[in-house]
Amino acid sequence: MKSLAMASLAATLAGVAVSYAMGGHGVWAWIRAFCEAATIGALADWFAVVALFRRPLGLPIPHTAIIPANKARIADNLAVFVRDHFLDPVSLLERLRVFDPAARLGQWLSDPRQARVVADTARTWALHAMELLDEQAVRDGIHGFVVRRLREWNAAQTAGELFDLLARDGRHHALLDEALNRLAAYLQGEQVKERASALMVKYARKEWPRMAKALNLVKPVDDIADTLADRLARALLDELHDVLAQPDHPLRRDYEAWLGGYVARLRDDPDLQRQVEQIKERVIAHEQVREYVQGIWEEVRSALRRDLSSGDSALGRHLAQTLTALGRNLGAEPALRDAINQHVLAGAERLAAGLRQGITDHIAQTVRNWDERQFVDELELSIGRDLQYIRFNGMLVGGLIGLVLHACVRLAQSGGLFGTA
Repeated sequence: MKSLAMASLAATLAGVAVSYAMGGHGVWAWIRAFCEAATIGALADWFAVVALFRRPLGLPIPHTAIIPANKARIADNLAVFVRDHFLDPVSLLERLRVFDPAARLGQWLSDPRQARVVADTARTWALHAMELLDEQAVRDGIHGFVVRRLREWNAAQTAGELFDLLARDGRHHALLDEALNRLAAYLQGEQVKERASALMVKYARKEWPRMAKALNLVKPVDDIADTLADRLARALLDELHDVLAQPDHPLRRDYEAWLGGYVARLRDDPDLQRQVEQIKERVIAHEQVREYVQGIWEEVRSALRRDLSSGDSALGRHLAQTLTALGRNLGAEPALRDAINQHVLAGAERLAAGLRQGITDHIAQTVRNWDERQFVDELELSIGRDLQYIRFNGMLVGGLIGLVLHACVRLAQSGGLFGTA
């Protein structure tokens, strides 16, 4: 386009030269008037356009290179323009209020297809997010969190509270009864009696071998041991039945006193509390505990990945149903729409107030920091071909004005106002 503009200027200059060479009479006078004025118009507009962006021919002519010289002012004015016309809180809030975002959101989400699109998009994003996770960091984070919580946990106090809770309403006696019933069932077993008899025989033959041999002459030691084991089991069972049947049995009172004392020690005895903490630390440091805690994330991650990768994802289906229900509720409940709109407007007001000055400063500083040559080149590229059309228009308008002036001079001459040409 610049080449065409230069060719047009060269054509007008050539027209001036030829018209003078031909004497400048008749039609050549009109050609000379047009070409002279067109040349002046083209050069004047070229100077005006160039003076906006740079110094013509590099000469330090005053009031040229106007845009680079006023870059700071342009930056500030542009920033203020954006701030006042695009970030004005009053205008933004009014447009949001008219837009009624809650109603539009409800209309959009009430369509199950749209809700499904949102759910599928969220499901895809969640899968991508899981791929970006540092697995080892997550496992270590979970393990560290669990360990910290366990170490902050007062195990002795919790145990004391648990035992105290069991002691309320006689629950600890129910626990004792269950233990005694299980012990009674165990003692009634023939295998237990046989093992007790075998132990008696073994012990008697080891400690009193002569007596065992002498008794064996009267009655086999094995039979005596079987009888003693059976009687011992019956005696124990009778005692257990007495404990179970008598609420005030001495064993129960001893159990009651022991439990109360143990609860008090858990609360007040530093040595016992220290022992409980040591047990807790051994549990925390156990390798199987670490593997179990880290395995929790593996199970959760695998379950999430399987579900999110499925076309019939339970999470995605639940999210879609929730979004559809939300859309229907927004359409049916004006109070809910008003509440959401109020939250949106309040958030937009805070956001606009917070970003308004920051964006203004950012725009102004960015434009200020542009290189002047880059700034000018960007503006010229943005305006583009229109700059060349300004030159064409200047040349054409100048030429037409030259013709008009030449016509006026000829009319004046023909009327005797001036001398003959």
